[in-house]
Amino acid sequence: MKIMVCGPIAGKGVDEIKLFQKVLIENGFQVVNQLKARMNYSYIDDFRNKKQLAKRIVVNDLKFIEKSDVIVAICNEPSFGTAIEIYYAKKLGKKVIVLNEEAQPSPWPIAFADQIVKSKDELIKTLLKLRF
Repeated sequence: MKIMVCGPIAGKGVDEIKLFQKVLIENGFQVVNQLKARMNYSYIDDFRNKKQLAKRIVVNDLKFIEKSDVIVAICNEPSFGTAIEIYYAKKLGKKVIVLNEEAQPSPWPIAFADQIVKSKDELIKTLLKLRF
């Protein structure tokens, strides 16, 4: 089972994605790492003059979703990218697990989730049940 961890990239978001990737690998899961493909853009504050780069990043992420069986979406804070990744994954018939360690004031990620978890431990237990 191939798992892609999605979440906000800006600020400390990329570190959170890397942490969850590490936790999954340590628990024996295969992780699809979209950040390895030189697409860590957390240092960019403004994409308005970077249209080509923006397109490359989006195409890259969508290809990684296509290669994945399950998407783990970290939804502790709003993210345009994460929302679209969730939607795209669902349109492809992928399983979507929304990870919310805090209250979720938006119905959108919850409505598209196959599973909703509130902690790392709950995430691992849920993935172990899905393993195929």
